[in-house]
Amino acid sequence: MRYGVFFYLYVMQGIPSGFALTALSNYLTAEGVKPEVIGKFAATVGLPWAFQFVWGPLIDRFQGSVMGRRKPWVLLSQFLAFLASLGILLINNPVGQITGLMAAFFIHSVFASIQDASVDALAISVIPEEERGRINAFMRAGFLIGIGVGAAVLSHIIRYDGFFYAALAQSAALLLFTIVTFFIRERVGDALVPWAVRRSSEQALAGSHPDHSFEWLFSELFRGLLARQSLLLFGAVIAGYLSISLFSRAFNFHLIRSLGWTDTSVSVLTGTYGMLLATVVALTGGFLADRFGARRLLVIVISIIAAYLIGFNLISDWWKTRDVARTGLVALYFMDPSLSIAAMPVLMAICRKGVEGSQFTTYMAFVNLSDIAGSFVSGHALNYLAAPTIGKIAGLLAFLAVLTAFFTLRHYRVASQG
Repeated sequence: MRYGVFFYLYVMQGIPSGFALTALSNYLTAEGVKPEVIGKFAATVGLPWAFQFVWGPLIDRFQGSVMGRRKPWVLLSQFLAFLASLGILLINNPVGQITGLMAAFFIHSVFASIQDASVDALAISVIPEEERGRINAFMRAGFLIGIGVGAAVLSHIIRYDGFFYAALAQSAALLLFTIVTFFIRERVGDALVPWAVRRSSEQALAGSHPDHSFEWLFSELFRGLLARQSLLLFGAVIAGYLSISLFSRAFNFHLIRSLGWTDTSVSVLTGTYGMLLATVVALTGGFLADRFGARRLLVIVISIIAAYLIGFNLISDWWKTRDVARTGLVALYFMDPSLSIAAMPVLMAICRKGVEGSQFTTYMAFVNLSDIAGSFVSGHALNYLAAPTIGKIAGLLAFLAVLTAFFTLRHYRVASQG
């Protein structure tokens, strides 16, 4: 049940992401919208995730419902995200109404980010430590499949049926998943509605809902975030995500504007072959993280990312060969999930007890901020630099992340043995 629930919760998160950041962004690129405007759109869509640290302490502080510790937050935010998605239907012409498009997706993203923070808090609360690698793999696989559906299916609907029907399809999917969530119990004995009586004992109820002040929560949160090991490891993770985001936006733009690919061909390729391969990698990586250790896997994955970014951009003259460009695009698509599978268990492990939800949500906020920053910077950099140059810079950043992660993990392993 845990594997299935976290899988579909992340499918729900992935569909709007694939719709906005792949299908719609590629559509706007093909329609001649300037790269800096598309970068601004992507940054606006992702901005609420950069402020997830605001929701973490609230979610950790108020968790005393008979419906469970985290479920009320998950269910309410899902329903509000669905209502916000209906607001996207008011946009008639996405190319001519960029400002309205940004506003509509921003409002949706606010509630979707709360849902994301709530699900992450739920995951840390109920997932046994020995299963974190595998369940993180299922979570990431669900997210990838959601992105694939949002990218491939909704890009086709935008191009051939119109933007309205693509937004309607997204809203219908969000409503369906919200209904499913209503019937899922966080723990045995939890009520389905807030006015019902919980079937378990009051002692169990009190023990599962710790009551901490905001002062204590923030104090513990900053202790966890500012610990030297946390800063170094998380810095390496952020640099890895930023390097992927920088090149991803630049490469998609290069394929459509410089090499003449259609927006649907880019979106469908990433949403089909890219999604399938990335899902296999994510599931395999989850078992490897539990079996051989997420920290060791983290160094290996960032090394692969650095090698890919530097190597692939050194052969940019070959990108005109469609098979080479197609292979590079599919390979790029599974870099992010591979990093997530290795990084998430590591970040969960260094979260302080009692503020796990807040600390992990803060980590995720900065991960999302790195993606926003990469999209924004890449959009503006394309006015001055070619995509291969941006890719090489991203590769050097990933190489620095490898060195930081390797020496940090080596230092703390030796210190713990001593």
